Amino acid sequence: MRIHALPTQLVNQIAAGEVVERPASVVKELVENCFDAGATQIQIDVEQGGTRQIRIRDNGCGIVKDDLALALSRHATSKIASLDDLEHVISMGFRGEALPSISSVARLTLISRTADADCAWQVSADGTEQNFDPQPDPHPPGTTVDVRDLFYNTPARRKFLKAEKTEFSHIESLIQKLALARFDVGFLLNHNQREVLNLKPADTQAAQEKRIAAICGSAFVENCVKIDFAASGLHLHGWVGLPTFSRSQQDMQFFYVNGRLIKDRLVAHAVKQAYQDVLYHGRHPVFVLYLELDPALVDVNAHPTKLEVRFREGRMVHDFLFQALHRSLADQRPGATAVAQHIETVGEVSAAQAPMTQLRTPLNQQTSLPLTMPESGVDSMPQRVTPEAFGAYRYPSERANMSDVAEQIKAYGKLYPQTERASPIQTAGESPIPPLGFALAHIHNIYILAETANGIILVDAHAAHERVTYERLKQHYHNRAIVSQPLLLPIKLQVTAAEADLAEQEHEFFMNLGFEINRSGPETVVLRATPALLAKTDVDQLVRDILADLATHGVSHKAQESINQVLATMACHGSVRAKRKLSIEEMNALLRDMEQTERIGQCNHGRPTWVALSHQDLDRFFMRGQ
Repeated sequence: MRIHALPTQLVNQIAAGEVVERPASVVKELVENCFDAGATQIQIDVEQGGTRQIRIRDNGCGIVKDDLALALSRHATSKIASLDDLEHVISMGFRGEALPSISSVARLTLISRTADADCAWQVSADGTEQNFDPQPDPHPPGTTVDVRDLFYNTPARRKFLKAEKTEFSHIESLIQKLALARFDVGFLLNHNQREVLNLKPADTQAAQEKRIAAICGSAFVENCVKIDFAASGLHLHGWVGLPTFSRSQQDMQFFYVNGRLIKDRLVAHAVKQAYQDVLYHGRHPVFVLYLELDPALVDVNAHPTKLEVRFREGRMVHDFLFQALHRSLADQRPGATAVAQHIETVGEVSAAQAPMTQLRTPLNQQTSLPLTMPESGVDSMPQRVTPEAFGAYRYPSERANMSDVAEQIKAYGKLYPQTERASPIQTAGESPIPPLGFALAHIHNIYILAETANGIILVDAHAAHERVTYERLKQHYHNRAIVSQPLLLPIKLQVTAAEADLAEQEHEFFMNLGFEINRSGPETVVLRATPALLAKTDVDQLVRDILADLATHGVSHKAQESINQVLATMACHGSVRAKRKLSIEEMNALLRDMEQTERIGQCNHGRPTWVALSHQDLDRFFMRGQ
């Protein structure tokens, strides 16, 4: 086939494949155009999740009659004129592809009027960039873009759209994110002629926090810190959640660069590093942050949808974000002047305990651990844990100090000499030592030291208990046997409006998990019963995490993986807290539960729950220490 030029409409449809993914993509492009037009009020009307109609009206500067045809042509824009403008772009849109791309896959009508014009003018487009015939229209100053029948001429792409409710949820989530980007703009969102969101312009900090509460929930505003940090031409301000207010999903993380919502790996890593000493494993921080810097230091032309950016001085930006967040969090942390201890956190600690926690240091990559329980005795356990791997653990007070480990084991060895190795607590006539042995002590209130017939076993108490609880919950769930325990005093929880809707819609799902939850207000649910197995759990945070899991993974088909993840969250909350002292009876009971539970080799986070060391391993270990 000879090389030939593609038709204009086909070119626009190819461009639409990059820009227009779903109805929410159309809304994003058009609302950002409203920002660039200086609008202070934006109204979004959506029909059938955006597939039938999307109409966006603003009170911005408008478009003059002679420019309407250019606005619907590719690579035509008023926002840049040279390469220098592109390197210093501060507007939301600048490619000039949105309107022609949208018009190539939908029926688009553009109506606009400038403040000094006698009337508005209307044009329609089909992606061919031809036959523009402006018609007068009684429209107030500003612009309206009406998009109908999205993907009507590309049925293959229309088939990939989700249900009406799902598509509108994407639009609603997008408007909320854009509303956090521009507090000076009011937003009105209607779906099927029903008002869903009405946000007035927020000029004061109190009004801004009220808008944040409407989007992120009042609980976030009550548990956040206002930060304002500037250095080296960079300015970071906004709100960050306290470490005690975290999420199981990354669904409340909003980061804006020069007013543009972005998702960037460098930013995510800097935030993660700033929270690593104060946030529990598997938890995600909540924040609404704004970074302002010279437009020449950031490339916003890295992706067609402009969701990704490139920083010209990435290391400087990373270090700035880390320092700003780290210092802000340190100022709020009790006992911030104390030296941080390296605590091997295996779960969440209560609010009464020090929030200074450290993510677990992984085992040496060459270490291999048994991932399944042996069928009989310790002798059948794979003896693959080397003394080097044993020394790779970090203890709360020291970093893998092998001499300290040796001293602790020697001390316990003196209590139970070689002649009593069979079992320190076994008497004549008793049954043989069980596979996981008998508990001797609770080291650092974290690890259970147990003596077996062939050596010793170190058990991560929280990780093991989490796995036991998880397996029980899963078995009870599949047998529909989760026992619900009514609460003497119902608990009222403040959540977001979307989460309250979800709790109301998935009432039966929560009942199957042992919860009785009723909605009592736009952002309030009442918890009346909890699973009996989790009677001592922090149900407030637990319910929030379950709602976050359900919102992220979806519940239309109640996929097995989503169910298991919810149960894993419940198990983590219902397990022994880190640093809690266990009695000998409690430790032996946990060891017996481990023996009866399948696949106890690792917890839900993939971390090993126990390590077995034979006599030979210990001998080699002490010889190496000499």
